[in-house]
Amino acid sequence: MTRDSATRDSTTLDSATRDSTTLVRTLIAAQFPHWADLPVRALDASGTANKVHRLGDDMAVRLPRTEGSAADVATEHHWLPRLAPQLPVPVPIPLAQGEPSDGFPWAWSVCTWLEGTNPAPGDGTWAPELFAADLAEFVLALRRIDTTDGPPAYRGEPLASRDAETRQVIAELDGVLDAGAATAAWDKALTAPAFTGAPGWVHGDLQPGNVLVADGRLTGVIDFACMGLADPAVDLIAAWYLLPAGARETFRTAIEADDASWERGRGWALSIAVMELAAYRESNPVMARNAWWVIGEILG
Repeated sequence: MTRDSATRDSTTLDSATRDSTTLVRTLIAAQFPHWADLPVRALDASGTANKVHRLGDDMAVRLPRTEGSAADVATEHHWLPRLAPQLPVPVPIPLAQGEPSDGFPWAWSVCTWLEGTNPAPGDGTWAPELFAADLAEFVLALRRIDTTDGPPAYRGEPLASRDAETRQVIAELDGVLDAGAATAAWDKALTAPAFTGAPGWVHGDLQPGNVLVADGRLTGVIDFACMGLADPAVDLIAAWYLLPAGARETFRTAIEADDASWERGRGWALSIAVMELAAYRESNPVMARNAWWVIGEILG
């Protein structure tokens, strides 16, 4: 199963410790004592890969929730400082990499804190055309970055390789959603010509919880755990995860997505969304609501 199904690991942060704020204070005091006097505050976030805490006013501590997520820490520390100067909006800059300890079994990180608000899926009340243009600018800037020695993205496989798992999840959701319509949409996505070009940099997870907005404009992109080299169509999921229908064409025009790329992007969005719905519809209302939005937009 993939990370999209939230079953990558059996060991989780919640099972490792219940009081994450105390844990963060202990880890900081032991490994980065120059920050020990700063206040620590847990955030009420819906993220599935990391538990995030504010450290002082301008830093964040990210504790991986699973062993698999902890494996992303080193990649982010290596690549984000190299990517950040080439992107049009701020991204978190790693400041320190924590080591496993008796109280916490995995690597963890301290990074810069970015102000902003996560948008509601498809929120069309605040100049969505401008937001669509901002998203396109970010994705295009990422694509232009030199790919030398870049790692494979988490979602770096061909879309068709997800066929069996996507069909299985749609079948399991029969009665929860319109399985016939979802299967037809998935079939259509698989008719698009496969990507045969050179992989480019992708964020890999442009969802509401991973972007920041202020006054209707994109102000930051966070959580690069899925980043790497892949079919650029992977980042087209933003069209369905973040934009209302009326702004999608603005995004598509700015990004110059051809028919095949657009259809693969739609397929990626559908596959990810049905897996998230199956995993989170009873445990994570925010993630489930996002997934419902995407599925409704695609099937509608």
